[in-house]
Amino acid sequence: VQLQASGGGLVQAGGSLRLSCAASGRIRTYAMGWFRQAPGKEREFVAAINWSGGLKYYSDSVKGRFTISRDNAKNTAYLEMNSLKPEETAVYYCAADGDGLGQSMRRFARADYWGQGTQVTVSS
Repeated sequence: VQLQASGGGLVQAGGSLRLSCAASGRIRTYAMGWFRQAPGKEREFVAAINWSGGLKYYSDSVKGRFTISRDNAKNTAYLEMNSLKPEETAVYYCAADGDGLGQSMRRFARADYWGQGTQVTVSS
């Protein structure tokens, strides 16, 4: 599985962006997730969705503002980000994991496959 993240860019504080993660292979049985890494900081979990889309997990910092979704027919996952804050400036990575429930991503921040990342910059 190869993952290609896109949709990043420059946005003002309070603005919105929608990230996409296109997979080269079938991701129907994989959990999908998003992580981010700011300069000088460790990579952190943002959101995950199980294989069917019926279970979604969010970090406390984004809950209520970000929405993760997926379209298995298109082999694509999405992250809708609203009310963005300057401190959320980071490289955002999508990931896919064979633990289809998404627990490994949520609990251990691990995944089998990683995309190359897309830069999100939130200006104040």
